[in-house]
Amino acid sequence: MCRQILGGCFRFESTSVALLGLVEAAYAELPSHHLPMDAPEFRIELRLLTRQASPNVAEPPAVQVHSGAGLLCGVMDASNYVVLAPEQRRALVVASEDMLGHPYHLRYELIEFAVFTLATRGLGLVPLHGACVGREGRGILLLGASGSGKSTLALHSLLRGLDFLAEDAVFVQPESMLATGVANYLHVQADALRFIDDHATRRWISQAPIIRRRSGVEKFEADLRQGHGRLAVAPLKLIGAVFVSGQPADDLDVLLSVIPQGEIAARLSADQAYAAVQPGWQRFEQRMMQMGVHQLRRGRHPRDSVAALRWLLD
Repeated sequence: MCRQILGGCFRFESTSVALLGLVEAAYAELPSHHLPMDAPEFRIELRLLTRQASPNVAEPPAVQVHSGAGLLCGVMDASNYVVLAPEQRRALVVASEDMLGHPYHLRYELIEFAVFTLATRGLGLVPLHGACVGREGRGILLLGASGSGKSTLALHSLLRGLDFLAEDAVFVQPESMLATGVANYLHVQADALRFIDDHATRRWISQAPIIRRRSGVEKFEADLRQGHGRLAVAPLKLIGAVFVSGQPADDLDVLLSVIPQGEIAARLSADQAYAAVQPGWQRFEQRMMQMGVHQLRRGRHPRDSVAALRWLLD
């Protein structure tokens, strides 16, 4: 199975229909993003092992990451792990039949881990924890701590006509400042429904499967490919970033505030601890400082925040 993901061509190989089905669930019907470079091919082999004698019935063990000898490994246990050889643009994902009962963890922590890591290393991308929306080819990063409201803002941006690029992970080519992502699922908590008046949209989200994060937080996992908005058909050219704050604004006219130039680097590094030690970060940071970064406080309704994003994108 071949898919164009994050600007790279990924070939998935397996004798397991179930594992290829998870790949299909993650990457089918997504816009094929292309970056201004020759798209290399990445190969991921998926291998299914027989059921363990003592399966984990609640939650799989957390992934432990190890590296050495040019390899990177993410290990849950002896029967569930991923081994990556970034220089060879190859990965092996091994899962037991038990893990098929935990499709979210298998997809997110093993398969997507392999895809994202190979793309980051092979395409020279800066991996960011955040969301991104835009319009007419221009995009803006939504950054901030977990629980600040990035996903809710991304959802309402989608519902109000902005192009949706990504909700949880954004990948940026630092020279061009083109951002790409995987717009397959949106993860929102139940309290986000109170701001949605449209019945069809509420049904789309409320009937979606519920996943449980490692933190214990439960969220709806709504499939973005069901036609409730517009997905970005190509990478978006970043024009800036916004730190989303859960702090309410006293005045709708002051939702947005400019972060002083001298504070931008420290704010970015603190928010993106993993990306800040990756190749390309310094160039990305320089470009973001040139563009400018804002803070966005919470309005009475998410549509107020979306209006602020539209103002930045105009």
